[in-house]
Amino acid sequence: MKKKIRSAAALLMAVIIFAALCGCGSSAVQIKMATGGTAGTYYGFSGVIAQVLNEKLKDDINITVESTGASKANIQLVQNGDDSLAIVQNDVMYYAYTGTDMFTEPVKSFSAVLSCYPEIVQIVAASDISSIDQLKGKSVSVGAADSGTRYNAEQILAAYGIGFDDINVVYESFADSADSMKNGTIDACFVVAGTPTTAITELATSYKFNLLGVDDEHLAELQGEYGFYTAVTVPAETYSCMTEDVQCAAVMATIIASNDLGEEAVYSFLKGLFDYKSEISVAHNKGSELDLNTAVSGISIPFHPGALKFYAEKGIDTGM
Repeated sequence: MKKKIRSAAALLMAVIIFAALCGCGSSAVQIKMATGGTAGTYYGFSGVIAQVLNEKLKDDINITVESTGASKANIQLVQNGDDSLAIVQNDVMYYAYTGTDMFTEPVKSFSAVLSCYPEIVQIVAASDISSIDQLKGKSVSVGAADSGTRYNAEQILAAYGIGFDDINVVYESFADSADSMKNGTIDACFVVAGTPTTAITELATSYKFNLLGVDDEHLAELQGEYGFYTAVTVPAETYSCMTEDVQCAAVMATIIASNDLGEEAVYSFLKGLFDYKSEISVAHNKGSELDLNTAVSGISIPFHPGALKFYAEKGIDTGM
């Protein structure tokens, strides 16, 4: 009998230890967040958010980040119930919600939380090309064939009356595009990323290029057709060969949440981002770009109820 009691006690102790280790005994909501590749901004930024909020809000939420294939893959992970939060480009978010371009059917299982920081559509061109309308007839890299960059390129070129049939389309990664610019095998490339972008910074050390701007008229046309675009000015000092500020179109790195994630969990997450922005900023420079004035910019799908509660408290009009 004593042996059985000791065995039962040992089993109970093992269960308690396991629960403590895995957090099962905590009242905090367990959240899995889809990010991007381990070398990318999405993964690093989200990891810092998780680290800070897990410490500051340990009784409310606990976030685990997952390395993924980024925007499209993240939406599919949320749709399948594998993840509750994800960081994605807001244009890819729009394609998913409306079932266009990269998605053949609408995905309605998620909603928006906030816009974090701009990912700028940088159009890098040879020094003898000074405007987007001069790209007609040129060889242009539009990013990887299945990337969001490819659609950004198509949309911006179309605003200037240029179709893919009017250029020699090249599908290359950002790094390969930079190499092709140096080798003279392409005339221009589209790079969608936060600035400064490593591939472009390295290109500027040995190659003089122009960063092509989008004027007010064409930007307004873009925004009228695609609500996810915003305007961002790239300062002249961003790349060594730039001599003046350039206005570009941008999409936003956006956090989305599964509709199954509770209102209070999303509210706590969003409130924590801004309450502890300084701590996040110390560990990752993108934290400094969190801004209540732009938190709802470029959002063209419904907000999560937890986000609506937070923005209502802050007096921010979501337009919904």
